Amino acid sequence: MLNQDEGHGRASGIRGRVAELCYSTGALHSLQRMRSWWQRDLRILAYHRVMPLPDPATFDFDLELISTSPDRFRAQMLHVKQHFTPLRLSDVAAALNKGDPLPPDAVAITFDDGYDDNYRIAYPILRELGIPATFFVSTGHIDTGKPFGYDWLVHMILLATAPRLVLPEIGMDVPMPQGRDLRRSLAGTVLKNMKSIDALKQEAMIARLEQEWGMPNDGRPEDCRPMTWDQVREMHADGFEIGSHGVHHRMLAKMSSAQMTDEVRQSKATLDRELGAPATLMSYPVGGDRAFDEAVMNATRDTGFELAVCYICGTNPRPASNRYALFRLPVERMMGPGWFAAMVALPSLVSYPTVNYGPAHEQVHA
Repeated sequence: MLNQDEGHGRASGIRGRVAELCYSTGALHSLQRMRSWWQRDLRILAYHRVMPLPDPATFDFDLELISTSPDRFRAQMLHVKQHFTPLRLSDVAAALNKGDPLPPDAVAITFDDGYDDNYRIAYPILRELGIPATFFVSTGHIDTGKPFGYDWLVHMILLATAPRLVLPEIGMDVPMPQGRDLRRSLAGTVLKNMKSIDALKQEAMIARLEQEWGMPNDGRPEDCRPMTWDQVREMHADGFEIGSHGVHHRMLAKMSSAQMTDEVRQSKATLDRELGAPATLMSYPVGGDRAFDEAVMNATRDTGFELAVCYICGTNPRPASNRYALFRLPVERMMGPGWFAAMVALPSLVSYPTVNYGPAHEQVHA
């Protein structure tokens, strides 16, 4: 069996070659126009971080959360502006409420988590190009400024001096490897496996390691910090949409019904208060098929959100039918211009192969 990185790498290579071939031969735009005649699906691009690609040997946080570099992001947004119809997610909700069709080649831009590079790097580019976007933030992290728990776990595994990684919560007890690449791979396995346990048990496991290893998550490290409320309010005042990504980035389907409902309601109440306007958009933390369910979607609707996105890969041919679980297309840092262009133009050919299993890191990070 291939490990996660090997399988993802081979699939990426195949898709990338197909994409670059379509792009380099000039056939892509003709194929896109043909497709738009018979399929008017909503494409939603999913980003996490936009930042200069760091040296893996010295970057002490999760590389998989870096979606692209600033230069590539600008090129991607220019491509979207030139060849597609960028929409606000609230415009999508309004069209669904009225029963109106979406325009051909509709594309929405979204960001998950709320890292400060969204404000420092992505926001100025989007503002300059006049492209709308939605930033989904975990309100508890904006409140405290603390790094996101999953990213901090990767950080600890990369730097810990402990000889073994002992995680009885998920049945792991393994030697701590020496090489940075091996540690990154181990961290990916831990993140994947821990998603099977209760959300509060995940937090307790991370907190235990912080205490045992003397690595408390109580600062704002430059390479891994969320935005501030002042930054979020500035973007909102400038016309960009701010949505909920929960309070503490917990997997909502891995909580009790009361805890889950409280998390959804608290996130909306905080956004409503801090922004002075009703929050209507939700992105489920982690977002894979284990992260949300019918109860989560019902709570999201009943709390007053009008749309919700997940992190299952695909487009939305009939967005009215899944308006509380809209599929997205993840953007990843290894994507060159041709691959990105082909993924947006021909997502069923170039993107991930099914709508019920997202990118290799989706089950781990989103």
